[in-house]
Amino acid sequence: MAPASAPGRPPALLVLADGTACAGEAIGADGTAVGEAVFNTAMAGYQEVLTDPSYHRQLVVMTAVHQGNYGIEAAVDESEAIQVAGFVVRSASAAHGNPRAERTLPQALAEAGVVGIAEIDTRMLTRALRQHGAMRAAVSTQVTEPEALLERVRAAPEMAGAELVSAVTAESAYHVAAQGEAVFRVVCVDFGLKRNQLRLLSAHGCDVTVVPASATAAEILALAPHGVFLSNGPGDPAAVSQGIATIDGILAAGVPTFGICLGHQLLGLAAGASSYKLPFGHHGVNHPVRNIERASIEIASHNHGFALDAASLPGSNGPHGEVVATHVNLYDDTNAGIRLTQRPAFGVQYHPESILTDAGKRLVENFVASCRPDRRVEFPES
Repeated sequence: MAPASAPGRPPALLVLADGTACAGEAIGADGTAVGEAVFNTAMAGYQEVLTDPSYHRQLVVMTAVHQGNYGIEAAVDESEAIQVAGFVVRSASAAHGNPRAERTLPQALAEAGVVGIAEIDTRMLTRALRQHGAMRAAVSTQVTEPEALLERVRAAPEMAGAELVSAVTAESAYHVAAQGEAVFRVVCVDFGLKRNQLRLLSAHGCDVTVVPASATAAEILALAPHGVFLSNGPGDPAAVSQGIATIDGILAAGVPTFGICLGHQLLGLAAGASSYKLPFGHHGVNHPVRNIERASIEIASHNHGFALDAASLPGSNGPHGEVVATHVNLYDDTNAGIRLTQRPAFGVQYHPESILTDAGKRLVENFVASCRPDRRVEFPES
């Protein structure tokens, strides 16, 4: 077996928008990647992170030291390609001990054309991002002078106001059959979905039609769905105007609706709430959430840089009636879940499809229960 770290890797440079510069070793492709730097606190799951469309145009800093230990296995991918703009790690293994893996982490990055950097102080980077907030950054194997790379960073657009859904959504509609008997017709609006969401819906008897984020409410309603699922995705929710308008039409039609992550935020915006950018976001697999209605604590997987403003949730005079908070993130008391009291619709800020979200299965079961024709006007306990 090859050594855990590869000797002779070419140099690479990382620069943050505040001028912080870190020299390290290149892993992956040759080139320059510019995006928003965020940190992820997961101890494992780097492949799920890499292939999550929510990370489009972001440079992900992993806080766990060792990455790549178990290689890359195609069956684990959450989308058809690596989605991150760049990958930042302390140590990237050049070998793996997984008999199912087809390639190493550096090989996968190189094949995908994604620039990465290793052998830098990720603890220092994480502290900087936590203290000063997520910020624009760049990783390069081509630009060797920090000042020159900093110019490119500061010329890059901010994440606030960025509409990125159109870059990751499906090009056309497609079908995912239910496992076993098809009990419900569900339309999934793809704002940047992860494959495990479709597996989870399919396992609960849902015959799923995935539609692009550009789909209108009329097009979705023409499919006569029992329910509509709103996926996760990248960017600023306030910039996804087509998605907000579509959800507004779905809510007006009274179709049961379940939104997660970006889909949750868009549901809230369509219902009259507002959103804002978090300082450094929530990116990890074990974040504590308080379920207000069940008076319980849940551990959940998160990946988002924006949130709904809890103070903006409308009362009974909202465009679709009252919206109540159902969950709160215990790290910073930000909103993590909503429910519409006059529409069969709810959302959570986290990922129920993750095996590390202990309440995920129950949330999907609640959504499926609301899809039953005889339960269309009743909302199940969240």
